Amino acid sequence: MSFGGFDPHGSPQHRPMGEINMVPLIDVMLVLLIVFIITAPLMTNAVHIDLPDADAPANHPPPEAVTLAIQADGSLWWNNEAISAEAFDARLHALAQAGEQAELHVHADRNARYEAIAQALARAQRAGVRKIGFITLPPDGAGATP
Repeated sequence: MSFGGFDPHGSPQHRPMGEINMVPLIDVMLVLLIVFIITAPLMTNAVHIDLPDADAPANHPPPEAVTLAIQADGSLWWNNEAISAEAFDARLHALAQAGEQAELHVHADRNARYEAIAQALARAQRAGVRKIGFITLPPDGAGATP
């Protein structure tokens, strides 16, 4: 059986075949079907293994973050509650002594003096607070204020 010749005028007997032979494709599909039929039952059987017991402590959710807002006049707000300098130090010590320490999120007013922010951070460091983060607004100014 020839698929074509070099005869430019070609007779109808020697023209190239213009259709796809589907027999090899059907053979491959049948072989794949048989392979899947044989392997599918093997995948449904679970392998039973004897797992060891673990004595790991349960995961506890982390404590909620504490919000410290520093206003432009230097006043301090602990979780939206105005506090004095003495109460601030007492709460910092209580926060540092907690088993799992909560994060201290610092919201500072744009017009707050750097000195007030630095003093608040120094007090937190002296009290032993290890997790401190600064909260800012995105450049477009969108977002909630403390």
